[in-house]
Amino acid sequence: MDDLFPPFAPEPNEPKSTDSKSVEPKSRRFKPVPVRMIIPNMITLMAVCLGLTAVRFGFEGKFEPAVIAIIAAAVLDGVDGRVARLLKGTSRFGAELDSLADFVNFGCAPALILYSFVLHNLKSLGWIVALIFAIAMALRLARFNVMLDDPHRPEWKKNFFVGMPAPAGALTVMLPLYLHFLGFEMAPSLAPVALIYMLVIALMVISTVPTFSGKTIGKRVPREYVLPIFVVTVAAFGLLISFPFEILALLSLGYLCAIPIGANQYRRRLKAEAAAGPAEDAPAA
Repeated sequence: MDDLFPPFAPEPNEPKSTDSKSVEPKSRRFKPVPVRMIIPNMITLMAVCLGLTAVRFGFEGKFEPAVIAIIAAAVLDGVDGRVARLLKGTSRFGAELDSLADFVNFGCAPALILYSFVLHNLKSLGWIVALIFAIAMALRLARFNVMLDDPHRPEWKKNFFVGMPAPAGALTVMLPLYLHFLGFEMAPSLAPVALIYMLVIALMVISTVPTFSGKTIGKRVPREYVLPIFVVTVAAFGLLISFPFEILALLSLGYLCAIPIGANQYRRRLKAEAAAGPAEDAPAA
């Protein structure tokens, strides 16, 4: 039997290699990935884990940990992009992963938590509005990714979002939960109010109403403002830790009240740009 099946017999037509270095394993042909490209994606994946954990807490009726998990995911969402730019580790893969994470954390998770909290009292109607909110968030993120590729967008427009951004929409739509934690009992009879509020936030997410972002403001701070900023930041952090849901409720209401102000500022800048256009074309003519 050993003569019929030799253990290491070469194929009849296979050429014998005389140089062991001529054939390089395929695994060595791939270039190693720098660590600076991996760290931002790991932060994004941790945010996804927090969003999915928030959904689990919502199904178990643990709504306070669910809200805290989404807030932590929003913090990581604001960190991963800045870490990527700081380490020069931005990539197309990271951008796509960040969009998928935003859909899970700020679209699916808040919708499912609010459905488990109060919208289930309205049965199918509550589920439909939860679906509308999640789909609206997906459409908003898709539109945001398309607008990033617009090279003709003026610099001043980077201070404004088109519609309500995803993290703000997720944190604002959970206002009924904040009020419930503060002692305002969310009875089943108030489920239609929560449904209408969630539908309004979903429409704001996909709307074209400009909202203030402040991305290009504050890159440099005057030296005399540094210490006051430190003090205000520490005070704000202390208040958030000591009175989390009171601060979140106030921030949500303040953000909703600030939307008309941001839209008015955008309209003024747009009119000023339109008026400056003919004035600049006149000398050229």
